[in-house]
Amino acid sequence: MKIIGFFILLLLASATALVFLNWEVFTASSVLSLGIIDIQVPLGLLMIALLVIFIVLFLAFTTYLQSSALLQARRHEKALQTNRDLADKAEASRFSALQTQLEVELKKLHDAGSDNKAGILSRLDALDDKISALLKQSENTFSAYFGELEDRLDTESKTRVISQPIEK
Repeated sequence: MKIIGFFILLLLASATALVFLNWEVFTASSVLSLGIIDIQVPLGLLMIALLVIFIVLFLAFTTYLQSSALLQARRHEKALQTNRDLADKAEASRFSALQTQLEVELKKLHDAGSDNKAGILSRLDALDDKISALLKQSENTFSAYFGELEDRLDTESKTRVISQPIEK
């Protein structure tokens, strides 16, 4: 864009220099026919005036196009910002919903773990009681066996003592 602007300024400066160098030719009067009437006017000045009018119209049109493009870009920027804010809010709400859901699931897992722990501890207590009862029963059984065995040994040793003659 800078090269085009420089080129346009160079052409404008060249045209301005041409006009100043040939001012007498541009201000020379000539007869100009408008179809219905003929008027005497400097043709060069008329052409310069038309050129200036076209340049002013071109600059006005260019300014209009740039300002409308800037306004449209501003509207698009506002719409994009609105959509960006909406997306951020939606993302934040999704994150908070996910966090809430995770907290609920973790609480469920914790409760289930606590329930399982309580069940396992109660089963362990019941098994401990059964093992204690079985050990007690085994102890009683062994005590009875040992008592019976001692009784037999005592009885047998008494019968052996009695059945053997005493030697002197």
